[in-house]
Amino acid sequence: MGSGSSVDHAAERPPRVVVVDDHPLWRDALSRDLDAAGLQVVGTAGSVAQALRVVAATRPDIVVLDLSLPDGSGVEVIRGLLTSGGSTGFSGSVLVVSASGEQADVLTAVKSGASGYLVKSARPEELIDAVRRTAAGEAVFSAGLAALVLGEMSRAAREPAPARHASPRLTARELEVLRLVAKGLTARDAADRLGVSPRTVQNHVHNVLGKLQLRNRVELARYAVREGYDDPTST
Repeated sequence: MGSGSSVDHAAERPPRVVVVDDHPLWRDALSRDLDAAGLQVVGTAGSVAQALRVVAATRPDIVVLDLSLPDGSGVEVIRGLLTSGGSTGFSGSVLVVSASGEQADVLTAVKSGASGYLVKSARPEELIDAVRRTAAGEAVFSAGLAALVLGEMSRAAREPAPARHASPRLTARELEVLRLVAKGLTARDAADRLGVSPRTVQNHVHNVLGKLQLRNRVELARYAVREGYDDPTST
């Protein structure tokens, strides 16, 4: 395994974060905690409309998002950021941090494109760790929610696949990354396996998501399992 290049080291800059929440005290406290932990908060917002404007202006790596906003739902923000044709140019990840741990809210957020979901009762150090891990390409959930999401993934993967057009052509490296995602490796573990930086793996994941017209890493993992990329004999 080769060592990372200087470009890879440059890619290891602190993740750029936008915090979206309608409670100013909570929003400011989380922003201070993230800054103090070495992450770079580049913007904050308190509404759906403001969130879309701030993200378009700052191009963060990750958006930390509440679902309850005064002018709509955080799900609208997720869809506005991640659906094809979005005007913000956002290519990062969304971590939902919400007071709600209801099954319907969790699954709606994930199906809309969120990479992770934590409840606000999580300790500050858990929130900071979740932001770091989400920025590194992991799907992060509060302990009580992980089984719910995995169960939904397993159920959906067992359903008959809808009729598809021919799969778009993936590069050899994109196929390698897809196989590692299917086998459950995190972006950091996949990077170690391939001898590149986690940021490079994230870039490949985003490219594969675009080519396969999938919204997030949960859907990508489900696709990979359904298509057999988790086969232990695959390389």
